[in-house]
Amino acid sequence: MKSQINVAQELALAKSLLQQPSELVLGQLEKLVRLHRLSLSQGDITYLDRSWYVTHSGLLKLAERHHCAGIHVRPVLKSCDPANSRWVFRAAVYKSRSCKGFIGYGDADPSNVSALVRGAEMRVAETRAVNRALRKAYGIGICSVEEIGFVAKKASQPANGNGNLGGRTVRDRLCQLIRQHQLDASLVKSYATEFCGVKALRDATREQVEKFVVHLAEQAEKDHSGLLCQLNGYGNSKAGAA
Repeated sequence: MKSQINVAQELALAKSLLQQPSELVLGQLEKLVRLHRLSLSQGDITYLDRSWYVTHSGLLKLAERHHCAGIHVRPVLKSCDPANSRWVFRAAVYKSRSCKGFIGYGDADPSNVSALVRGAEMRVAETRAVNRALRKAYGIGICSVEEIGFVAKKASQPANGNGNLGGRTVRDRLCQLIRQHQLDASLVKSYATEFCGVKALRDATREQVEKFVVHLAEQAEKDHSGLLCQLNGYGNSKAGAA
């Protein structure tokens, strides 16, 4: 019964986030929830360019639920070129102590990573290798979002150029973070305005908002209590000014 309620909640969330999702899209989501217990509300999966993608955190939680015995990752040195920021990693996932291992490779260089993570190609390659190995081990048929290179469109365009905080994708990611980590939306907006260095968030470029979303996600995962304290500071500032 609990599983049925969770599925209903996930489908309702998808309908609220996506613009008139098709029955096919909702059916794919339901399958991911039922078979793999992947959750849209918890950030295990995301919807980009009309396709579902699993996230690195979602794959790690899946591995934990199945009591994964271990993950071994190493660089493929003969294929790496540090001078040109090109890295290739090999990952092996062991589902049990007797498992021979599920192998996955991941590569990254400036040509296939987002501008937001330039300089971190080595970590991106490692993550991609782990994701591919985990997807093989646990039968996840959809690609992980970290394996694709997100290309920002018209980075110089104001974030509200189409009236919705940099487009559906960026807005949805931000809203998902706010719900997932139970943040105050108005305080997050104040934080974003300061982070982007603008007087009003509508003046920020799409690229600035994207960088803020990435920063917020990392901060929420690594130091949630510190983030809450920082956000509360914006509320105190407004109260003081009043």
